[in-house]
Parts: sequence; structure tokens; C-alpha cells
Amino acid sequence: MDANEHETGTPRGEVVTVDEVTIRLHVEPLEDGGYVATSADVPGLVAEGRSISEAAEIAQGLTRKIVESCLDHGDPLPPSLSRLARGPLELTVAVGIR
Repeated sequence: MDANEHETGTPRGEVVTVDEVTIRLHVEPLEDGGYVATSADVPGLVAEGRSISEAAEIAQGLTRKIVESCLDHGDPLPPSLSRLARGPLELTVAVGIR
């Protein structure tokens, strides 16, 4: 790595833009507590967390890893992940009460 590069391999001072997509999550409570999130948009995605927000956060991280793996290996992205978010979005987010 060049002395002028960060760990990401981009030259220092270079602005890196990140594109985003939205995915739909299906979240279900588990019998023993916690939640499991799956997505028809990301085949193979299964994320388990103690709360809905933790399951969603884990699902985000796993989705990033799936995308990175596809890009690294030259595999096609699932169609839902190739739609970049442009313009306003309407999102539904979980908010923990207690």
C-alpha cells in the first residue's frame, strides 16, 4: 500500500461516494426470545438479534458482505441490490419503547 493510501486503497483526500439500496426485511419473533430477519430481496439472508433493531442492523451488515462477495468473485448481484436509491425515500424503522 502506498503511503498516500488509506486501508481502503483509495488515495488520501479522495472523496469516496457510497451508493445505497433499500431492501425489505421480514422480521419474526423467536419462541426463545429475540427476532429473526430474512429478505426476499437478498436470497440466503438470515439475521438473528435480541431486538428488531439489532436483527435489522445485523441484516444490513450481512447484506454488505454478500454484495462484497459477489463483487469480489464476479458474481451477479441479486436484482434488488442493483437498484440504486436516488431521490427521496419512504422508510419504516423500528423504535424501541422499553
